[in-house]
Amino acid sequence: MVQCSNNLLGILNFFTFLLSIPILSAGIWLGKNAATECERFLDKPIVVLGIFLMFVSIAGLVGACCRVSCLLWLYLFAMFILIVLGFCFTIFAFAVTNRGAGEVISDRGYKEYRVGDYSNWLQKRVTNVKNWERIRSCLVYSNVCSTYRTRYASINVDEFYKANLNALQSGCCKPSNDCNFTYVNPTNWTKTPGPYTNEDCNVWDNKPATLCYDCQACKAGLLDNLKNSWKKVAQVNIIFLVFLIIVYSVGCCAFRNNRKRSYY
Repeated sequence: MVQCSNNLLGILNFFTFLLSIPILSAGIWLGKNAATECERFLDKPIVVLGIFLMFVSIAGLVGACCRVSCLLWLYLFAMFILIVLGFCFTIFAFAVTNRGAGEVISDRGYKEYRVGDYSNWLQKRVTNVKNWERIRSCLVYSNVCSTYRTRYASINVDEFYKANLNALQSGCCKPSNDCNFTYVNPTNWTKTPGPYTNEDCNVWDNKPATLCYDCQACKAGLLDNLKNSWKKVAQVNIIFLVFLIIVYSVGCCAFRNNRKRSYY
């Protein structure tokens, strides 16, 4: 049992160390070769994650295989912090994703979205002017609306209204249903005379780089995407936490074995 727990911990950390190498390499590559703000946004977190995994796995590997108790203690401490942070994140993620859903529109295949329907914390992050400028540039670069325009270019207005658009397409690539604009094609609409009850109607423009990217509906569409993504991450995180707790338990056994061995 003594040898088994140490060997098992060593094997687990060896594979973790191997995993950290491509993660760290990807972060460094993104930092040097990123073409857009969207890609640069990811490089630092990926590098930090890669470095963290590398050092923790080395501490666990050396501590378990060479029976260095101080390194194993540092490893267990880092794992404990990671488990606590993961647990807190999971609770927080479920808390901020318990609100918000698209509004079903009569005779429409798609839903429309309102910023006020989502959690206040997410709203503040997305509607912040500096944050939205970065997000907006990412949306334009990712061709969300270009793909949408190509896919639905050949359909008539009746077919378009029955289309099952996703949250970003509904919010960012077409005007709100409140505007009652005349359909020409998916990204080209003829404005009807105002005044409008929805401020997004004034923001809409047929220019491909403008469309409804500055509309509240676009921000709401992103919020809906974030809500769904965070909920999935939180669910996966539960499995990850169970795995971490098992590894932590094996580490505790190895640490106890090291302590016992030092007494003999």
